[in-house]
Parts: sequence; C-alpha cells; structure tokens
Amino acid sequence: MRVDQLHPWPTTVAEAEAIQDRLRLHVEPAGPRAFTLVAGLDVHYRDDERLTAAVVVLDAATLSVVEQATAHGRAAFPYVPGLFAFRELPALVEALEQLTVTPDLLVCDGHGLAHPRGFGLACHLGVLTGLPALGVGKTPFVGTHATPGPERGAWTPIVLDGSTVGRALRTQDGIKPVYVSPGHRIDLETATDQVVRLTPRHRLPEPVRRADHLARHPD
Repeated sequence: MRVDQLHPWPTTVAEAEAIQDRLRLHVEPAGPRAFTLVAGLDVHYRDDERLTAAVVVLDAATLSVVEQATAHGRAAFPYVPGLFAFRELPALVEALEQLTVTPDLLVCDGHGLAHPRGFGLACHLGVLTGLPALGVGKTPFVGTHATPGPERGAWTPIVLDGSTVGRALRTQDGIKPVYVSPGHRIDLETATDQVVRLTPRHRLPEPVRRADHLARHPD
C-alpha cells in the first residue's frame, strides 16, 4: 500500500511540533462505520534505540490473519513527551508500505486526539495514509476521566480543556480499561464500537495483540 510522504522527518522539537500543528488541520472527524479489513500496528524496542515495527491485517469478521509485515530500524527521534510518534513513524511506514492489501481501518497502539496538541500517532498515521485510524492506549496520557463501570463495554469520557477527546473503555468484565481516541476519519462512537468488537477475549484489541506478538517475534 502507499503512504504519502507529507513532510520530511524532523530533527528538532520545533520542527516536529510544527508538523503536528500543520497536519492537525487535515484530521477529519468522521468517516465510515463498518470495516472489512482492520490492521493492528505496534512497535517493540529491542533496546533504547533498536526497534521492530509490525502491522497485522485481520479479517474483521473472523479475526483471521490476511497479511502481515515487519520493519527493523532505530528510533528516529529523541524521547520527548507528545512527540513519541516521531520515534516510530519511519519504521511503521516502512512496514505499511510492504502490504499488498490496503486495510480499511488502522488500530494503533497509542493515542489519537487524546494528545497535548490533538495529534497523536493514530492521527498522524491516518493523515499520512488517508485511512480511518484510531488509537488504543494502555495508560492515559492527557485529560481527566472517571473510572468506568466494571462491565464489558462500560466507558467514561476523557476530557481535555473542556472537550471530549476519548474514552476510558472497559473491554472485559473487571479488568483495567483501555484508552480509546479517534485518529482520522472516524468518530468516537465508531472507534469505541470497533474496539469492543475487536476485543472478544482479552484486554487489548486482537489486531494490536497480534502486532505486538509479531513485533516481539518477527522471525
């Protein structure tokens, strides 16, 4: 599949923040509500710098693997809160470009609108690919939220500066919630529904779980 190179990879914090501020204007708040092929994306760090990016495309109905790809590399940017995506984006883009199928939805291990500048990894990948994208974080990043109820599907809004930017979502009864936020071409209700649908047994959506395993064990 094709990924548009909309900007050079930055080398300074100022350059990275400027890219986020510019591309944020291209985020679309709504899009399709049903998806046939869903891709999970994750990155595993082998040490402080070396990493493996993985993308796994699943059939949304059966959750069977359609295609998968990996890319090895080095962190492309220093660790700076709010700019973490720039460490991983080059390798993730390389993995996506190996795919022979184009997924209908990207499910990212990270955040979307729930980000200090409203432009997390899921927003960035969505804008670069033109595909609907959502973020699923294991820990909260910004904003405040109440604890959701204990049952599967329960959620509470994540609020930042008076705006709802995501949801704390319980994907299984009695386990820790995940933190869902829209990235690009998807609304919050659809993103929440998709995360529940794609998480039949575990805490994390199956596409992300498969991508995490592949990134850890690429061979």
